[in-house]
Amino acid sequence: MSCCTPDGSCSTGTATATAGTATVYNVSGMTCGHCKATLTKEIGALEGVLTVEVDLEAGQVTVTTADEPDDALLAKVVDDAGYELTGRAA
Repeated sequence: MSCCTPDGSCSTGTATATAGTATVYNVSGMTCGHCKATLTKEIGALEGVLTVEVDLEAGQVTVTTADEPDDALLAKVVDDAGYELTGRAA
C-alpha cells in the first residue's frame, strides 16, 4: 500500500496544519502525560481545531484553528476537563 494519494500528494496518515491561526493559552493543573492526552483529545474534538500542542513544563497549550479561536468555548472545554485556562499567553 502506498502513502501517495490519488492526486499525487504524499500522505503519512497524520494531519499537518499548513495554515491557520495559532494561539497560545496558559493552562494550570497540567502535570503528566495523561493531562496532555486529555487536553489534546478534548480540544482537538472542537470544530475548526487543526492541531493541539501541550507543553507541560511551560503550562501552555497551543491551539491552531482554521479561523479565530473561540476563547470562551476553549476555556469551558479545558475547565470541564479538570484544568483551568487562565488566558492567552503574552
